[in-house]
Amino acid sequence: MADQTHLLHDIQYAPGAVVSKTLVKQPHGTITLFAFAQGQELSEHSAPFDAMVHVLDGEVELTIGGAPVVARANEFVVMPANIPHAVKARTDFKMLLTMIKS
Repeated sequence: MADQTHLLHDIQYAPGAVVSKTLVKQPHGTITLFAFAQGQELSEHSAPFDAMVHVLDGEVELTIGGAPVVARANEFVVMPANIPHAVKARTDFKMLLTMIKS
C-alpha cells in the first residue's frame, strides 16, 4: 500500500526561514516540498532541466528570465531549463517543486 500524505500539513513554516523536505529523489528527477516564510527568497540561479512549481498555499513572485510571474495557491508555473529564475515569498507560501532530469 502506498504512503499517503497531505502536502499542506507535511511541512511547517519557520519564522524567517525556508524549510524543505525531499519527497522523491531518483536519477531521473526530484520532488521537494518547500515552506517559505514571507519575504524569504532564493536568489537568481538556473538549472539544466525544467522545473515545475505547484503553489500549495500563499503567494510567490517568481522571476523567470527577468520577467516577474506571480503565482497563488492551486496554480503552477514551469521554469524552463537554463533560464535564470528567482523565488520570493510575497506571503508565507508552500510549494511542491518537481524537477525532471530526462
